[in-house]
Order: sequence, then structure tokens, then C-alpha cells
Amino acid sequence: MANSDDARKDQKSLIRPTDDTARLQAKGLVRTARFGALAAIDAATGHPVASRVSVATDMDGTPVILTSMLSGHTEAICQTPSCSLLVGEPGKGDPLAHPRVSLFCSAKQIMRQSVEHKRLRRRYLSRHPKAALYADFGDFSFFRLELMGASLNGGFGKAFELDPSDLIAPVEDLPTWASLEEGAVIHMNEAHLDAVKLYAEVLLKAEAANWRLACLDPEGLDLVAGDWTERLWFAKRLSGPEDLRPTLVALALQARNT
Repeated sequence: MANSDDARKDQKSLIRPTDDTARLQAKGLVRTARFGALAAIDAATGHPVASRVSVATDMDGTPVILTSMLSGHTEAICQTPSCSLLVGEPGKGDPLAHPRVSLFCSAKQIMRQSVEHKRLRRRYLSRHPKAALYADFGDFSFFRLELMGASLNGGFGKAFELDPSDLIAPVEDLPTWASLEEGAVIHMNEAHLDAVKLYAEVLLKAEAANWRLACLDPEGLDLVAGDWTERLWFAKRLSGPEDLRPTLVALALQARNT
């Protein structure tokens, strides 16, 4: 018993105090994730089952997946909503040296006729446009993976425990923001791709590519180019939808003057 207690104390001592740097890293991993490993409890056997799933996020940062009701992992999360999602690109070299975050979640199925469904469908397809081929099939459903907690591994010796409030940023006046996002994304991609390109290549130092704006929220922009995803954080969280346009203009001016 003493050895077990000592081991737990040693494990706890390896957890670093959560700070803003850790929060931003974890939020960035979730916001830019294209895929993740979903872990759930198999409904038939009771064994853990892990599946690769494509990932997007709702405006508040909650992970969103689209799955077929015919798949084993969908049956699993319908039977037992408690699940986990691991995100983080392995990169070159030792995969254990790259940051990743484990999200402890409760899966919530989104009803097809709901307001949530329209918003999540738009945001998901902006990140995974090829999913438009099957997103509206009757056996596919969107799920919000409501966050219960998280464990961030920022690399060797960089472990953090996070609360939902460290990752999720509730959006006030969500209907207004959702409506604004839909129009702003279309407008930026049709009329201001030069600015989007500057955001990615100048402000984020991303490689030259056909960048477009995928999603936005009060904390930043999600930019995509094929398989690449970048997150541009605003200097501070926007207080309301009226702050979006001047912020985008200011970012473009900043990039042009850099």
C-alpha cells in the first residue's frame, strides 16, 4: 500500500501547474486537429475500442465528429457516452516527443433538424469538404464531444491536467455569431483571399499555398489549405460580433506592414 501511495505521489509530482502557455497549446491542438483517435467502450464486449475519426470544432472549441450509425464506435458512444479523444500530429522523429492532448468527453448526438446541426454541419464541412458526399446520408450523425477534462502532454516532462474551462470558451449570443460567421467566411474567401493569404504566410509563417478561411470564433481564425490547418489567435478575445470586421482589417494591415 505504501509503495502504491508513493507511486501516486510521484506521478502527481510530474504534473506541472497549468498556465496560459499550456492552455493555449492544448486549445491549439484541438482547434487545428484534422483527425484523432476516439476511444470508447464496445457495446457488445465491454472492451475498449479505438477508432480514427475526422475532427472539427464548434465555435466554443468543443470537438465535433461525424460518424456512421453502422460503425462500431458510433454504437459504442450511443450506448456509453463516456469516451476519450486523442489529438496531436506526430510529426518527424520520435512520435512521443510531439505534443498531444487526451480529451475526456461525453458524446452528445446532434439531432438533424436542430439549430446546432446546421451550425456544426457548416463548420465540419469547412474543414472536411469531401465529407459533403455523405454528411446528409440518413445513417450519419454529428456528435459534440462535451469536455469533462483533459490531459496535455507537451513533450517529455511537460504534463498538465486541464479543466473544461481551460479549453472551452463559451460564446455569448451564439445565434448572432453563427450567422456572422457564415457570411464572413464566404465574403473573405470570395473577395479577400489576398488578406487570408497574408494571415497565413506572413503572420503565421506558413508555407505558400491556396489558403482559405474555414471557421472563425471570438478567439481566432481557422485557416486551411488542403491537408494543412493553421490557427490565428486574436490578440484578445473579441467582446462582440461588431469587433470582427475592424479586427480582420487590422490584421491585414499588420501583415502588409510586416
